[in-house]
Amino acid sequence: MSAPVPAAVLDDVRRRLAGSAGDLTPHRVAEALRASGSPVGDATVLAVHDLLRRDVLGAGPLEDLLRLPDVTDVLVNGPDDVWIDRGAGLERASVSFPDDSSVRRLAQRLAASAGRRLDDATPHADVRLPDGTRFHAVLAPVARTGTVLSLRVPRGRVWTLPELVAAGALPPDGAFLLEELVDARCAFLVTGGTGTGKTSVLSALLSLVDPGERIVLVEDASELRPDHPHVVALEGRPANIEGAGAISLQTLVRQALRMRPDRLVVGEVRGAEVVDLLAALNTGHGGGCGTLHANSAADVPARIEALSLAAGLPREAAHSQLASALDVVIHLGRGRDGRRRVLELGVPERDSAGLVALRTAASFEPDRVVRGPAAAALMARLGGVAW
Repeated sequence: MSAPVPAAVLDDVRRRLAGSAGDLTPHRVAEALRASGSPVGDATVLAVHDLLRRDVLGAGPLEDLLRLPDVTDVLVNGPDDVWIDRGAGLERASVSFPDDSSVRRLAQRLAASAGRRLDDATPHADVRLPDGTRFHAVLAPVARTGTVLSLRVPRGRVWTLPELVAAGALPPDGAFLLEELVDARCAFLVTGGTGTGKTSVLSALLSLVDPGERIVLVEDASELRPDHPHVVALEGRPANIEGAGAISLQTLVRQALRMRPDRLVVGEVRGAEVVDLLAALNTGHGGGCGTLHANSAADVPARIEALSLAAGLPREAAHSQLASALDVVIHLGRGRDGRRRVLELGVPERDSAGLVALRTAASFEPDRVVRGPAAAALMARLGGVAW
């Protein structure tokens, strides 16, 4: 194994190559090494060529991590602080960067590949890369420990419910309930914190939709990949460098309603689009669904209320719409072992003041489903199915 290439040598070769036109080849690297007075052995030339190639192609030092089986997230907290998540919680990776400048260059290149600017004037970016990876970056010194990167890796294929059961995400009886929920055309939200598997579960459920139905997806960044023959996907767009050209999820939801959807799906409800989604679910668009960030199932009405108020919908109207629009909440979380799991099903019920509260209909344990206080209400929504 060759000795590590000093950062000063890499920087000098990089500067010399940038000063003249031409492809990145071992021959040009050897010439740049000679000009800098560095050793020009075959091993050194190939090592420098490989490092520079990583610098200009793919995700650089992170490329191998992104290709590992089952990796869902790659996180960089600084040059020597790289982590991955393979479904069982975060684990430190052996990959490192020479310095923060290297992390910054990678961040800027990845942002540029998606047409976004990332510099001191705009020190953060949230984009989808050409291969579907969700990429977020915050540059130093806004990020105190150094440039911070977050990459969310799209799954090569969609999880099926049997696979989720086998992975311990839910018990077999829980999978039966979710299948019945889809068949009954219930309107539902998949909720949970970041990285709890909301997109994976929603994709699996949408794959169960009758092939004769038309699914229209609305997403800020395309992540849902249901295994279904009739899917129309709409993706939002941020403003360009001049601050123009943005397309919001609220706009896309309105467009989707004109596209004859049998199932309207909002990949992540987090803004004013909640009002249009609630309105759609109250005007005959049965089976609609989406995901929502929430700490618990019980917190969902408060989250919907807050988003609706920000969009100009009064509290009473928001709760009224929610009560008639939503049938079930599927809440996800992580167990103490770090694994993603479906934790409970909740149903909305209005109190005497007209406000919606979520009552637990079923709690999911690793090997069984436990009936909750609202089990009868869930059975009614599922057409009287027994469980």
